[in-house]
Amino acid sequence: MRSAAAEPPVDVGTARGAAVEAPSAKRNVVKTLGLGVITGAADNDPSAIGTYASAGAKFGFGFLWAAPLLLPMMFTVVYLSAKLGQVSGRGLFHAIRDFYPGWVLYTTLVGVCIGNTIGAAADLGGIAAVVNLFVPIPIPWLVVATAAGMLALQIFASYMFIRHVFRWLTLALLSYVGAAVLAKPQILEIFRATAIPRIEFTQEFLAILVAIIGTSLSAYLYTWQSNQEVEEEIAGGRTRLSERIGATQRELRKTQHDVLVGMAIANIVMYSIMVATGATLHPAGTHDIENAAQAAEALRPVAGDAAGLLFAAGLIGVGLIAIPVMTAGAAYNLGQALGWKHCSLHAKPNEAKKFYMAVVGFTAVAVALNFAGFNPMKALVWAGIVQGFCAPPLLLLIVLMTNNRRIMGDKVNTRRMNVLAWTTTVAIFLATAGLVATWLM
Repeated sequence: MRSAAAEPPVDVGTARGAAVEAPSAKRNVVKTLGLGVITGAADNDPSAIGTYASAGAKFGFGFLWAAPLLLPMMFTVVYLSAKLGQVSGRGLFHAIRDFYPGWVLYTTLVGVCIGNTIGAAADLGGIAAVVNLFVPIPIPWLVVATAAGMLALQIFASYMFIRHVFRWLTLALLSYVGAAVLAKPQILEIFRATAIPRIEFTQEFLAILVAIIGTSLSAYLYTWQSNQEVEEEIAGGRTRLSERIGATQRELRKTQHDVLVGMAIANIVMYSIMVATGATLHPAGTHDIENAAQAAEALRPVAGDAAGLLFAAGLIGVGLIAIPVMTAGAAYNLGQALGWKHCSLHAKPNEAKKFYMAVVGFTAVAVALNFAGFNPMKALVWAGIVQGFCAPPLLLLIVLMTNNRRIMGDKVNTRRMNVLAWTTTVAIFLATAGLVATWLM
C-alpha cells in the first residue's frame, strides 16, 4: 500500500471542525443544484442518447422498466464518488494511488482513459452529425470546430465560468421531455411496460441492456464527480490536501440532495428518450439507429419537426457538457495517477502545463478517431458497452474505499448505503457477465 507521506495524518471526521461549518454550509447551499445536475447532464451524453434511442427504436417500450430500477443505482455510485472526494480530499485516482498497489492503479487508469477517449470521440461525431442536419458544413470541419471550442473553454476560462456555463447548458435536458410529449405515446402501454419487466435472453437484448447500464453508470462520472468536489474545496481556499480532508454531516446531506436531484433528472431524460423513440420509430419500422443524429432526423417525419428539433437541441447541449467532462476527466485521472503537482482547472496553463497538455492530447486523439477508418459515430452503443465493462471494477474500488476507515474515518458507509452499493456492484457485474455468456454461446 502507498500512503501520502507528504501530508500529515489528519482525523477525517473533525479536520475542518466547527470553524468552517458555516462557510461550508453556505457554499453547499449555493451549489445545491450545481454539481449533481451537471453530472446528470454529462451522464446523458450523445453516446447515451444514441443508446437509449436505439433501445426504443429496436424494442419499443421494452426497456422502460430499467429506468426506475437504475435510479437508486445511479444515485449510489455518484454519491459515493462525491463522498470520497469530500471526505478524503482527493480525486478518485489520487485516492487509488495513495492507498492501492501500482498494478491496480495503472490497470484501472488504462481502461478508464480508453473509455473516456472513445466516448469523447463519439460525442464529437454525434454533435457534428446533428449540426450537419441543419447547417450544410462538412462533418469533419464541425468536429474540429467543436473540439477547438471545448479546448478554448477548458484552457482559457476559469473553473467558476466553466461551471456556470455547464449549469445553463443543463436546461437542454428539458427538450427530451418535450420530444416525448410530442410523440403522443399511449399512456396505459407506458405504465404497463414500466411496471412489468421484460427480459429476452438474446445477445442483441443483453447488449443493449449492458449499454444502458454502462451509459447510465458510466465510469467517467465517478472520477468527474470526485474531482469536482475537490475543485469546490480549492475554490473555497483549501488548496492543500490536509485542509481538504474531512466533511461534516451537513455537507454530506447537502451532497445527497444535490446528487439525487441530478440523477433523477438524468433518469427522466433516459425514460423520455426511450418513450419518444419507442412511440414513433419502433411502430414505423425504423428499428436500426446507429447514432443519436439519426434518431433526431427519423423523429421529424413521424413526430413532427418540433420533436426532431427538440431532440437535436438536447443532444447538442448535453454533448457540449460531456466532451470536457471526458477529456478533462481523463487528464485528471492521468495527472493524479502520475502524481503531478498541479492537476486542476483552477490552475492557469503556465502553472499546470502537463495537465492542460493532457487535455489537448486526449481531445486530439478523439478528433483523430473521427478521421480514421474507424468512425466513432457508428459505435455510440459500443462506447456504452466499453463503459459497461469499465464500470464494475472501478465501482468495486469505490465501495471498498468508502468502507475503509483509513480513508474515510468515521464517515464510512452506513448499512443502508452498503446494501445499495453492493446491489449495484453485483448488478453491473451480472449484466456484463450475461453479455459475455451470450458471446460464448
